[in-house]
Amino acid sequence: MTDHAVRWGLIGPGNIARQFVKGLTAVPGASLVAVASRSRERAAAFAAEHGGGRAYVSPAELAADPGVDAVYVATPHPQHHATVRACLEAGKAVLCEKPITVNADELEDLIAVAHNRRAFLMEAMWTRFLPAMAKTRAWLAEGAIGEPRMVTVDFGFRCGWDPRSRLLDPQQAGGSLLDVGVYVLALASMVLGPQPERVAGFAHIGDSGVDEQAAMILGYPGGRLASLTCAVRTNSPQIARIDGTDGSITVPDFWRATRTTLRGAAGRSETAEFPHRSNGYEYQAIEVARCLAAGLTESPVLPLTESLAIQRTMDGLRRQWGLRYPFES
Repeated sequence: MTDHAVRWGLIGPGNIARQFVKGLTAVPGASLVAVASRSRERAAAFAAEHGGGRAYVSPAELAADPGVDAVYVATPHPQHHATVRACLEAGKAVLCEKPITVNADELEDLIAVAHNRRAFLMEAMWTRFLPAMAKTRAWLAEGAIGEPRMVTVDFGFRCGWDPRSRLLDPQQAGGSLLDVGVYVLALASMVLGPQPERVAGFAHIGDSGVDEQAAMILGYPGGRLASLTCAVRTNSPQIARIDGTDGSITVPDFWRATRTTLRGAAGRSETAEFPHRSNGYEYQAIEVARCLAAGLTESPVLPLTESLAIQRTMDGLRRQWGLRYPFES
């Protein structure tokens, strides 16, 4: 854990932003110094609620603030590309909510800008940085379950019916794949790698025109498989299971995990508990601080190449389903 001081700006003061700021309270050296929203009054109110800071009405305004070291972007999905681009062009480090962009073309552009400006960029896949996930990776690295052969992950919940809501509106890139499917794909990528050889998926496209639930099978070299489901109109257990040649690892509530359980060879059984210091959002902020202190422009734990590979997988699934958002060219 690093105590490298990072002065954070925040764009998009909504519910997820509140969770992130709560997580920052457990990060030594972190402070919220600026907030941007389309409404200056809303930005000022959010800043005041969370200890103060300057209020802005555009990403460019906040990005021009010399007192901001890093920017957390929590706007709706379709705004990510333009918002992150403005921050990168100003040379700011950026942590952007998942999915980092709506499609791979947008992310390729952001990666090019980040490289050109030598600016830090990372997708805010907070699950990847949880201590329970770090322990899971450590077990895999030591061969505690032999060769991982199958990954099974689900993430479903039932939202209320409102076709104008972020979750169900095509104009806001709604649907299960981009909202929670990105979590299950990232977990499969963590275990089996970001480059599946084959991808097959089925989705139910609801009355509002977005995928309300989906099932996906990813095939990897050597016959390894990932079986994944996601939903925004159906509840599911939200469990990740990794089955190997010599045992298994199970992670309940994997996306916000505080516990992981190993069943290994020769009767080995171990459960590791990792209560969050705050709410779990702190660990991705700690990773950003660590990377900035080391002079890195991306995280080795979640490199941009992996985020791009996951984005391409989601693009391919949407092509299979005939799902294109109205604003996509």
